[in-house]
Amino acid sequence: MIWWHPFAEFLFWTCALLVVYSYAIYPVLVSLLAFCFGRTAQPQSPADADLPSLALLIAAHNEESEIAARIENALTMNYPREKLEILIASDGSTDATAEIVRGYAAQGVRLLDYRVNRGKATTLNSAMEEVRSDVVILSDANTHMDPESARHLVRWFDDPAVGAVCGRLSLHERDGSRNADSLYWKYETFMKKCESRLGALLGANGANYAIRRELFVPIPPDTIIDDFVIPLQARLRTGCAILFDHQSVAREETPENLGAEFRRRARIGAGGYQSICLLWPLLHPRHGWIAFTFLSHKILRWFCPFFLLGMLGSSIALGDQPLYRWALLAQSLSYCTAAFAHFVPGRWTLLKPLRLPSMFALMNLALLVGFFRWLRGSQKGTWQRTARVGESTSAVEERCAGVTVPSR
Repeated sequence: MIWWHPFAEFLFWTCALLVVYSYAIYPVLVSLLAFCFGRTAQPQSPADADLPSLALLIAAHNEESEIAARIENALTMNYPREKLEILIASDGSTDATAEIVRGYAAQGVRLLDYRVNRGKATTLNSAMEEVRSDVVILSDANTHMDPESARHLVRWFDDPAVGAVCGRLSLHERDGSRNADSLYWKYETFMKKCESRLGALLGANGANYAIRRELFVPIPPDTIIDDFVIPLQARLRTGCAILFDHQSVAREETPENLGAEFRRRARIGAGGYQSICLLWPLLHPRHGWIAFTFLSHKILRWFCPFFLLGMLGSSIALGDQPLYRWALLAQSLSYCTAAFAHFVPGRWTLLKPLRLPSMFALMNLALLVGFFRWLRGSQKGTWQRTARVGESTSAVEERCAGVTVPSR
């Protein structure tokens, strides 16, 4: 046996265990902990007179194709109109976004027209200073919320210990069908439910979450994943609860362009590594269950690309042993299958079961790219707008030429 074989074996099995723990053991463990120690609460829906004042805040840049439909959707919310304000913060839009929003002024929609594109984080910081309501729902321009969604979010704030509430995001294809990766979203939603029962929910999704206005702390201008940082900053500062409401539903269509989706995931990955620098104090045991969920669900997940590389490298180094030759073969076949499934059209029904390993491989590759973007400082708080369904990438690039464009 070569002298470094024990080290390579230790590396292989440690990395393998951490990957399996992150994606398979942790979901089982957190569900058991939620069952044993979690709290199940079902708040009552308050009467209209008891509802807090509410603001819906949407930051947008060059969203002329989406913003009218988004405002029409916001106007259908079942919430007392005298207690509701709708604000659209235009972050240096160069298209007709601001003009379209102005057309809804008579219906009480406020335009915050920031002429210079400064990025979503700075736009949110400025816009929150304009909010007059007690509770703020933050959402996106390409999101459609169910009419009752706001009430489902707001009812939790009757408990003064609650600081933020995250709703459920449902992804759909262009034809209105469920997203092909819905199994993964169900998996993530399941973990959100369990973590919420433990009082250890991690952040929110930018499509549909609410926070008390008084708990909002301005975030650094270069913040990449604001919907993760904003609620957890409030938790870190005040110890407030962050909860998940499964009944508060928001819907989005997924990008058709695979390259745009990969860039979006890489950007989120870069934001994850950046957020560790901001939120690492949450790992202290005094924060209770959230220290456990932050380490297990986020930090270990974000470092899985390196664990996978460790498994691959150690398998190669130990290739003279049958067990590790088989392990290398299994990994190679998995990655080749994932690559094949990724580039095969989604209509090939027989190959749809392969979408999950493809998504796993793509997600970890995007995290790896995001890590190096964060390390180099090349991923900024302003990001390139993701092409919406029905838009061509070239059309978006033409409209946004010379402009740094934020989006989800």
